[in-house]
Amino acid sequence: MADGRETRERRVNHRRTAKTSVRTGLCAALLLVATDGIATAQTAEDTLLAYAVNIHQTPMQTWGPGYGIYLGKGYFLTAAHVAGRTWVTRPKVAISGEEFPTRVVKEGQLEATDLTLLAVNEALLPMRLRLRRMRLCDALPRPGEEVVTVVPEAVVRSRIIAPERIPVGARRFNTAIADVAKTGNSGSGVFDVKQRCLLGIMSRKISQKRTNPITRKEETQDIAKYFVPASEIAAFLPPGTIDQR
Repeated sequence: MADGRETRERRVNHRRTAKTSVRTGLCAALLLVATDGIATAQTAEDTLLAYAVNIHQTPMQTWGPGYGIYLGKGYFLTAAHVAGRTWVTRPKVAISGEEFPTRVVKEGQLEATDLTLLAVNEALLPMRLRLRRMRLCDALPRPGEEVVTVVPEAVVRSRIIAPERIPVGARRFNTAIADVAKTGNSGSGVFDVKQRCLLGIMSRKISQKRTNPITRKEETQDIAKYFVPASEIAAFLPPGTIDQR
């Protein structure tokens, strides 16, 4: 009888263990799916961090390091005023604190096309960069469209601002984003996360002076940040610089 009771108890315990295992396995599977979903959402933005670099003048500019974006094939794009007059500043690309000497491929001007294209010997670059390629966005930025700005330290969400919200005197800078204080500064990249393409390179703040109705003092208010759009970048880059696919 004792052996019979033990056998029945073992069967019951086995069934309980099996049910518990099934439940545990199901929870683990559900957790894996949920976690994987989160990881994928984060990765879409986080992978863009690899394209963000610092730009150092020689000696280092007094306002601190500037920013740039890796395009692929050893090419880096930044704002012209960040690189400065390259024959004087001899700009370097800095990746994770390590500086790389550059060759100036094409230099623009702040008041014309605010872009400068630099090149680094691709063999010197970290392996994590060598196989990467960034493409330019084909579609024009749309007001209200969600975008991100990317610098080596952070990815920050923002939105395209409507041209009519830009002061009349600055309407020629009609590709702009909001969130002036939080987003990347000159030379940083503006990206369409869904399409994983470069919308533009940050160029300047757009501000206007207003009289404070309480203090009656004139104050400067930041309105937006202008970026050089992908269409101008495409026209600026020499043929073969970037693969559009």
